[in-house]
Amino acid sequence: MVKIRLRRAGRKKLPYYQIVAADARAPRDGKFLEVIGNYQPTAKPHAITIDKERAAYWLGVGAQPTTTVRSLIRATGLLHELNMKRRGQSDEEIAAEMENWQARETERKQKRLAVKTRRRQAKKTAEAEAQAQVTEGE
Repeated sequence: MVKIRLRRAGRKKLPYYQIVAADARAPRDGKFLEVIGNYQPTAKPHAITIDKERAAYWLGVGAQPTTTVRSLIRATGLLHELNMKRRGQSDEEIAAEMENWQARETERKQKRLAVKTRRRQAKKTAEAEAQAQVTEGE
């Protein structure tokens, strides 16, 4: 069975992953069939590059992605696009829907970033207040 999975590269504490199609029996960093893309979790934001044609090919011939790779492929929109093709939608409909999907994803990421920023700000103010109370008590 062919799996689409991550192959670790990079140095200690700075991982860099290749997304590869490999035999399920091969070791994690061992023999593989083809490099499909790259994933850099240390970049801000995470950098994901996937050759959509090759990923679609491997998924089409029955390769099973691991859960992590599935989430990465989903983040690029490839699964959504393949599902629309499977349903028989035209290329124009797919292109329009992918533009809408991209806009929704951008909006969703901006909202998540705003929430994170508010949480960080609230944490900083709480720490400053706690520090002020400690200095007052002394």
